[in-house]
Amino acid sequence: MHPVTPIFVSELFPPLRQELLTLLHSLSPSDWERATPCSGWTVKDLVAHLLDGDLRRLSLQGDGLPPRQPARPLATNTDLIAFLDQLNAVWVEAARRLSPPLLVDLLAWAGPQLSDHFRTLDPFAPALFPVAWAGEQTSQNWFDSAREYTEKWHHQQHIRQAVDAPLLNGRQWLYPVLDTFIRAAPFAWQSVEAAPGTQVLIEISGEAGAQWTLCKQESAWHLYAGRGEAPAAVARFSDGLAWRLFTKGITPEEGRRHVEIHGDPLLAQPLFKLVSIMA
Repeated sequence: MHPVTPIFVSELFPPLRQELLTLLHSLSPSDWERATPCSGWTVKDLVAHLLDGDLRRLSLQGDGLPPRQPARPLATNTDLIAFLDQLNAVWVEAARRLSPPLLVDLLAWAGPQLSDHFRTLDPFAPALFPVAWAGEQTSQNWFDSAREYTEKWHHQQHIRQAVDAPLLNGRQWLYPVLDTFIRAAPFAWQSVEAAPGTQVLIEISGEAGAQWTLCKQESAWHLYAGRGEAPAAVARFSDGLAWRLFTKGITPEEGRRHVEIHGDPLLAQPLFKLVSIMA
């Protein structure tokens, strides 16, 4: 068991984008209109959303465009999510005027610029935006970049699910996603009372799996890679279940039916409210 270390994903953006472009070039006109797991969005809508992420990042962080300010202060996480949902919806609605070939061309144009941009960032400098789902008020660039990678991987999975294409579940793709998602665990466990030294083991099986241990230290939980000694609770589940659980792709009730829990079940319950997306 050792402290978790930063995640460096800048070299994954180009091959992940190429996987997406190859897939999009293979789609039929009817495929673009298929429904996705993102409620109300088609494949075309989701592609437009990915393009929005590229252009917004290049504009805000690359060119220094001031972020759009909300009409009223964002007092709660619910306010923030509603604001982001509104921004996303406005773009997707406008992008419905664009053709699929043009969307693909724009993705191919923006992608290399975004990859180059991520390579220029000091990974330990303050990020433009914190990773809110991990409970952070400020984040470093490496974590923000890893969060961006999970966003792009996650939505490409949605597109692949919609068109019945093979999922990107190999370790190259999925392990960095899970290693990023699990950083939300201390935030999810923050209200759980336990004696100092109490440990909870999260064991994810499969090609992209690993072990992580939460340890209570004084007033907070801390995350470690690996397995500690004599955990008070153990939660075991597959890598395929993990990414769906952490992105609300399945309900907590469905998750409970497939997660194997040993030891104190109450210590494992925060797992089912661990959400590593803004939703």
